Amino acid sequence: MFFMDRRDAGRRLAARLKHLKGSDVVVLGLPRGGVPVAAEAAKALGAPLDVCLVRKLGVPFQPELGMGAIGEGGVRVINEEVVRTARVTPDELAGVEARERVVLESRARRYRGGREPAPLTGRTALVVDDGVATGSTARAACRIVRARGAARVVLAVPVAPHDWTARLGADADELVCPHTPRNFYAIGQFYSDFSQTDDDEVVACLEEALARPVSTRRPPPGHAVPEDREADVRAGALVLRGQLTVPEGAIGVVVFAHGSGSSRHSPRNRFVAAGLNRAGLGTLLFDLLTEEEEIDRANVFDTDLLARRLTDATGWLREQPEARGLAVGYFGASTGAAAALWAAAEPDARVAAVVSRGGRPDLAGPRLPAVTAATLLIVGGHDRLVLGLNREAQARLRCENRLAVVPGATHLFEEPGTLEKVTDLARDWFTDHMAPAHHGAARH
Repeated sequence: MFFMDRRDAGRRLAARLKHLKGSDVVVLGLPRGGVPVAAEAAKALGAPLDVCLVRKLGVPFQPELGMGAIGEGGVRVINEEVVRTARVTPDELAGVEARERVVLESRARRYRGGREPAPLTGRTALVVDDGVATGSTARAACRIVRARGAARVVLAVPVAPHDWTARLGADADELVCPHTPRNFYAIGQFYSDFSQTDDDEVVACLEEALARPVSTRRPPPGHAVPEDREADVRAGALVLRGQLTVPEGAIGVVVFAHGSGSSRHSPRNRFVAAGLNRAGLGTLLFDLLTEEEEIDRANVFDTDLLARRLTDATGWLREQPEARGLAVGYFGASTGAAAALWAAAEPDARVAAVVSRGGRPDLAGPRLPAVTAATLLIVGGHDRLVLGLNREAQARLRCENRLAVVPGATHLFEEPGTLEKVTDLARDWFTDHMAPAHHGAARH
């Protein structure tokens, strides 16, 4: 895929961002090259446009090594490990920060002409650049906008290396990129015109956006953009960190069980969760293990342990006011799918539906015949080993079930459009199989 120029890239990127239209989103372009891309996205979404001003704080004797970043409003993000390893003194850090702060404030005046930055508190911040190479600037930008109060951070770029989600997954709630080639050398190789964007073009983009009315459209009642609630999920004697989102009028809540090496911050699971939220489904993403437990890799593959955590979390969820009386479903990824099916096989589970994404249902082998929840197994067409394991597992299921193969997808569904297909499949399966639970049902 090649882009004519940054405006063309912005229009194509905007086609992948339609799900944000009507939400309380602010589009933030990274100067300078990211701003023309962001301008097209903002126009398509009917959203306000601003710049995301970030300055890297380089180690004094090795400026290319970042020890942190600063943003507007006095926001600063410091990498204490780099500061400590490089033996940077507090005075040296303060000196670098003071110099970069002068540059940042000068650019803010140049670009905005005295206007205040767009407020981010409680809103979705859509951070846009013309591409990602190393990801260091994008990571800093995501951290800065979150520190400025953004409730949700979405990072969107036209092109990035195939493994970009692994580099940036922990810093954004959602990652969007239409082109992720394996043969990636530089961002400019994917543009016919990658000439430098100057300050005048940045100013012109911002002024053009100011003259355009901002859409006030909102989703219809019952499907309003919900608020995420940070939650302490009780699992026996433990407290696990989680995020609970329940839209008004939700028909059910889907509990996510992430795979090995992942967490509640999994960008792929968050992408799917956002799609379910837009369809009027609640979601609970939480860490199945504590930080101490994750150190022992054996715990990551202990299906019995993970299933017990999932069962405990489900019991906690059913006691929450916003989820009481709602049907519960499980969405499991990789090894988390085995835990979801294991937990769903419990006699008193009362789970309405299960969806597995690139899962290992074979790890729940002895429990599969006992699963009564309608089960959808989603596998990438190019994930041949896992596809075979899913076919074998499906043969052992006695409940309503289906195996859906996503053409062209590998194990992590990183190919353009494949994760969207997963989201659509999961949304339809849950909405077809979830109905409100009886309020008087006994709790165990």
